[in-house]
Amino acid sequence: MSPRRLRTPRIAPGLARAGALLLGAAAVIAAVASLLGWPHRERTPRPAVVASAALQPDAGAEHPALARLRAHSREFEPTLLKVVDGVHVAIGEGLANSILIEGTDGAVVVDTMESAEAATRVLALFRTVTAKPVRTLVYTHFHPDHTFGASVFAEGRPVEVIAHQRTDALLDEVMDVVSPTIYPRSMRQFGTHLPAEAVPNAGIGPRLDYVEGRNRIALLRPTRTFAESLDLEVAGVRMQLRHAPGETEDQLFVWLPDSRVLLPADNLYRSFPNLYAIRGTPYRDVRRWIASLDAMRALRPAHLVPSHSRPISGEAEVMRVLTDYRDAIQFVHDQTIRWMNAGLAPDEIVERVKLPPHLAANPWLAQHYGRVDWSVRSIHAGQVGWFDGDAARLFPVPPEERARRLQALAGSGRTLAQEAERALAAGELQWAAEMADAALRLAPGDAGLRGTKARALTALAGRQESANARNYLLTAAGELTGEIAIARRDPSKLPLEQLHAFPIDGFMRGLTVRLRAEEALEVERTIGFEFTDIGRHWTLAVRRGVAEVREGRPEAADARLAVSADRWKEIAAGLRGLPATLVTGEARLEGSPVALISTLRLFRD
Repeated sequence: MSPRRLRTPRIAPGLARAGALLLGAAAVIAAVASLLGWPHRERTPRPAVVASAALQPDAGAEHPALARLRAHSREFEPTLLKVVDGVHVAIGEGLANSILIEGTDGAVVVDTMESAEAATRVLALFRTVTAKPVRTLVYTHFHPDHTFGASVFAEGRPVEVIAHQRTDALLDEVMDVVSPTIYPRSMRQFGTHLPAEAVPNAGIGPRLDYVEGRNRIALLRPTRTFAESLDLEVAGVRMQLRHAPGETEDQLFVWLPDSRVLLPADNLYRSFPNLYAIRGTPYRDVRRWIASLDAMRALRPAHLVPSHSRPISGEAEVMRVLTDYRDAIQFVHDQTIRWMNAGLAPDEIVERVKLPPHLAANPWLAQHYGRVDWSVRSIHAGQVGWFDGDAARLFPVPPEERARRLQALAGSGRTLAQEAERALAAGELQWAAEMADAALRLAPGDAGLRGTKARALTALAGRQESANARNYLLTAAGELTGEIAIARRDPSKLPLEQLHAFPIDGFMRGLTVRLRAEEALEVERTIGFEFTDIGRHWTLAVRRGVAEVREGRPEAADARLAVSADRWKEIAAGLRGLPATLVTGEARLEGSPVALISTLRLFRD
């Protein structure tokens, strides 16, 4: 049935008042709304947006990037789609989708839109296919585009609202703590203040349907929560809810086992994911995100219905999308860690970490919403914090002072190296360190520049009350002059008893961040490991630039190695050779020796 576009019905005044009372005063509503960039209610009218030249970057010939973004808008054309009997998804009525699951004598709605108005349009669409009352609402996570239209679907009746146990607290947290910071950044991310013609789409939806003075919030608080899993039956429909942290800590997915329909929430949509959102978010643990996608893959769904983007059907296609999606996330994570462990700073890692061609060409991984470079920086910061390791950036020159100095340098005729020497002589130690560092980017082997930077760092160390800062600066200066050399950690130097005591899990999972991805872009190979002394099996699958390591015996493998856990640790640490271990009979190989050895060589340091 083709959905009809209906005029927005009016919500009963009582429902509108109830929705507002849930969040209290208008100021609190504005704080919550700021999470997704909704305008706060200002006392003075907001100036109308003027479509000035500054807001019209697309004059003249259309750039290919804009053409691709415009084409992406087809993903969000408004419609109500039937996935299978009893499962419909409303697309294009706001930033997110809303999903209807129809049972024998009632219905479930998963995700409820960002405003009462958006929810009202969706409910009208749902009413074209069923008149059954909505008995249960499911929030896949706390973001307002999934929760703030809830009471509309209740239609004045009591409903059960199911969410993860952290959802309520996460809603409260964004009200109280970071709203003043996130609000303007959210405005920028979603283009809320831009003229409509300047915003082809919002990356994961056509628009954010919340406009100041027009829209209302209709949030209902959860009435039933769970920690890790919840199996239930509503109106004869069996549903399994599973905690699946990824884009948010409280994310969950919904599995309908009888129809093999998977609702992955915001852990998957038709764009490279927001592993970091530029509006500002806490660190998103991408390893848990990968694990959540792997839990979905284990179900082998026949239908995939995201909370953003159109659904897809067919087990082979669904599995391809899920696998490529998790591989893209793991690739960015593992290669970021690999280069970080090699001593590179975030800017340098960004230059090296690019999606493999087959993933970059996948339309589900086009960078319409998240970006690889933002993800690299977030992963680096999530692992080691804001400091990139270069001592010259421990105490950066303040922005205004930096601007003045750059302006003066531009007209001085001095080179970066000359400016560094001038600043050092003048006692402008931090500026000297930064200028020497910049000059070294152009001439990394210049001993004179290394000496200039070392002298600046040494002088800075003499002014530090912090022991940490003093020690770091002096050590870095010594490394520049060659007086100090810090070797990379070598696991082969561990005492044997400590090596043997290290859990085998660490050795296996640690392989992923050692993969030389550039040498594995055309490699697809599976190796099985059996650790004979502890009775455990592991699978190593190299898949075109990504190494997936999981516990368990592989169904099929190019090679299988049986060896004790301690012997494998010695081999992995470089203390023992694999060929010799095979010759002595301490290890047993089934399958191709070439496949095994060539695969292991991909993980050499």
